[in-house]
Parts: sequence; C-alpha cells; structure tokens
Amino acid sequence: MSTRPRLTVIGTGYLGTTHAACMADLGFEVLGVDIDETKIARLAAGEVPFYEPELEQVLRKNLETGRLRFTTSFADVGDFGDVHFLCVGTPQRKDDYAADLSALHAAVDALAPHLSRPCLVVGKSTVPAGTAVGVAQTLRATAPAGEQVELAWSPEFLREGFAVRDTLRPDRLVFGVVSPRGETLLRAAYAPILAAGTPVVITDFATAELVKVAANAFLATKISFINAMAEVCEVTGADVTQLSEALSYDERIGGRFLHAGLGFGGGCLPKDIRAFMARAEELGVDQALSFLREVDAINLRRRARLVDLAEELAEGSFRNCRVAVLGAAFKPNSDDIRDSPALDVAATIQRRGATVWVYDPAALDNARRDYPQLSYAESAMAAAAGADLVLHLTEWAEFRTMDPAALGTVVNRRNIVDGRNALDPVRWRAAGWTYRALGRH
Repeated sequence: MSTRPRLTVIGTGYLGTTHAACMADLGFEVLGVDIDETKIARLAAGEVPFYEPELEQVLRKNLETGRLRFTTSFADVGDFGDVHFLCVGTPQRKDDYAADLSALHAAVDALAPHLSRPCLVVGKSTVPAGTAVGVAQTLRATAPAGEQVELAWSPEFLREGFAVRDTLRPDRLVFGVVSPRGETLLRAAYAPILAAGTPVVITDFATAELVKVAANAFLATKISFINAMAEVCEVTGADVTQLSEALSYDERIGGRFLHAGLGFGGGCLPKDIRAFMARAEELGVDQALSFLREVDAINLRRRARLVDLAEELAEGSFRNCRVAVLGAAFKPNSDDIRDSPALDVAATIQRRGATVWVYDPAALDNARRDYPQLSYAESAMAAAAGADLVLHLTEWAEFRTMDPAALGTVVNRRNIVDGRNALDPVRWRAAGWTYRALGRH
C-alpha cells in the first residue's frame, strides 16, 4: 500500500454516496459498490438519486477526474481497496424496535471472500453495541487473508442538508480500533481531515458503536424536552419561544436543538433511539434507557396536538375543508420523507375528511410515491389556492420568507398553524391571518 490508501465504499445510499464523493474530493482514489445496478448506473452518470445540497457537483467533479468510480463487482472492490468503508443502512425492523442488520451482514458476506491481501474494513453504519465483534469474527473466518484483514469502527455524524460539509470538515472523528496497525491505516484514510486539526477520539469497538446512538438519544431528548415544555406553556399561557430563548443563554444548556415545534423525524433519530432501547433490553439494562420511551412519546404527541390545533381553526371539523400543507420532507434542505411529521399530519387530516394539497421544494416525488392519496402542487401559492387552512410543517427558507399578504390573496380563509415556530406571528397577524403555533398563544 502507498502512503495514500485506495478506498472503497460498500453501499451507495445516502451515507455511502456522500462518503465516496467527498473522500474522492479529498484526493483519494475511491471505488463505490452496490448490488443495485440502476443506482450504480445513475451514480456513474453523475446523477445523485436523492436531494442533498452540493453533493451532485462534488460527485460529477470527481467522476471527471477519474478518482471516483462505481461498480457492482465485489471482486473488483477486493482487488482495488486498501481500506473498505461499510456504509449500508440499518433501518428499524418491521416487527419490533430493533435495528435490521441484514444489509450489513450481507455486505460483509459479499466482501469477505474477495479480501486476499492485508486491508482494513471500517464500519460506518449505526449499529447496536456488540455488532463489530461479530463482524470481525466473520471477516477473520471467511476472508482469504484471514488475520491480515482488520476491522475498525468509525461512526458517521452526518446531518442531512449539511452532509458534504460534515464529511469534509467534521467536528470530530471517532476511531474504534484494536491495534496500532488499524489506527495507522485509519489515520492514513483520513489524513487530509486530520491535517486540518479535526479532533480524533481513539477508543474500543463498544464505545465507538455507542457514540452515534448516544448522540442521537441526547439530541432527541433535548428536542422532546422543549416540546414537553410547549405542552405546559399551552395550558399556562406561557410562550415556549421566549422560554427557549431564556434557557439558551445558560451555557450549561445552550440553544441548539432547543426549538419547540412538530418534532423530529427522518431516518436516524426515531429508529436509533428505538434500536438503543431494544439493545438495552437485550443487555438487561433497559431501565437505564426507560426515559427514551417518553422521549419518543412526547415527539409523537406533537403531531396529534397539531392536528387538534388545526381542527380548532377548521371550526371543529375537517369535512369540506381544504388544507394546504407546506412541507413534506422531515426537515428542510432534504428530500427525505422517512417518518416525516409533515406527511403524517397531512395523511391524518386527509383521513378525517379534509382535501389536502401538499407542496415541498424537494420531496414531492418521494411524497407522491409513499402518500398517493394526497394531492400535490408545484408551488406554495398553488397549494394554498382556495385553502381554508394553511399548515407550515417543514421550515424551508422559502416558507419562512414568504409574503403573508401575497399568500392571503389566494386562500379562502386566512388561517395558519405554524408547526415549526419559524414564522413571525406579528407579521402574519398584521396581514390579517389568524396565527396559531405549538406552545404559544
């Protein structure tokens, strides 16, 4: 191996595509592999199959330089790579809270027979504590190079909408390693990032596995805490936005993720806290994480409360009510609709009799696929045309800055529920709107 290792990325979903393109952008030769031939063909043509700011430009740039290629051949991966990154998904199982590791095990089983020389396999997927030990045993038992194939675990910390920046300039790296050789190889694979001064934590497998789920559990708890305060504010007459601001000045608390609203969704926080609870139960320490059940419950209650608030503005019934929903993605700057609070609310209101029109700047195709019962518009103005009620459910900049007076000219009634506490109530009320929001009056 040269001083700059050749890298492979196994799995070309959200994490894998981002990691492959960005590592190539740092100057490495990178080969991405996936069993999905259609996805590989699209990536090889410079097309990102999901929405992520800046990523398509990075992908195309590095395809053109030749540093980045894609394949469906694990044999090619074994011949090419010195460091192999496992970037497959670990979604929640359909029948319980636990993580579904079938894709991870399938990837390891496909890769191992082609590892015939010394190399490092690096797990980046979010997994339950104890997973890495089993993966290492499989690699040693089935790879032709045997003990010369080493495993490390280095979890990802990407935020959707900021994934390129988070890959190229992470706030920390965590290396779960079992030998100096593994650490040396991993440092070589991240050399440009480390040279920029990024902190690195060297630890064992179990700690590295726990870092990601612990971080997501903490963030989910913080979000649900302020949303619990919103419930209290609604019955006491307090304003949760002012409460949050006052709390944010306390250095022990801080203001990040202390913003009340419709709650979290997406493919990470909900499934990660549930998998964390499931693994804790398997390990016999479920009482230690019992609070996460209430964190999850608080988050889901926000959706029900928003539906109730909307029904109040609809004069007690959604029958014969046209509702405009602004937002489908679970967060702005993403087309990810997994566990989307916005679409959950939209579907609930539609089932109660409303005619629902949805607009989102990036997630309409995904929403149409998974929620065909809803109607979709190509702009906020079109969605709001003739509406009796507008729901602001994903805080895209386009929605935060829209003109309430202009929107008011196309609706039937000027009623809005701000599910993200991101609009200026003074401005909207001045334009003649009845404005309601979670946790404030």
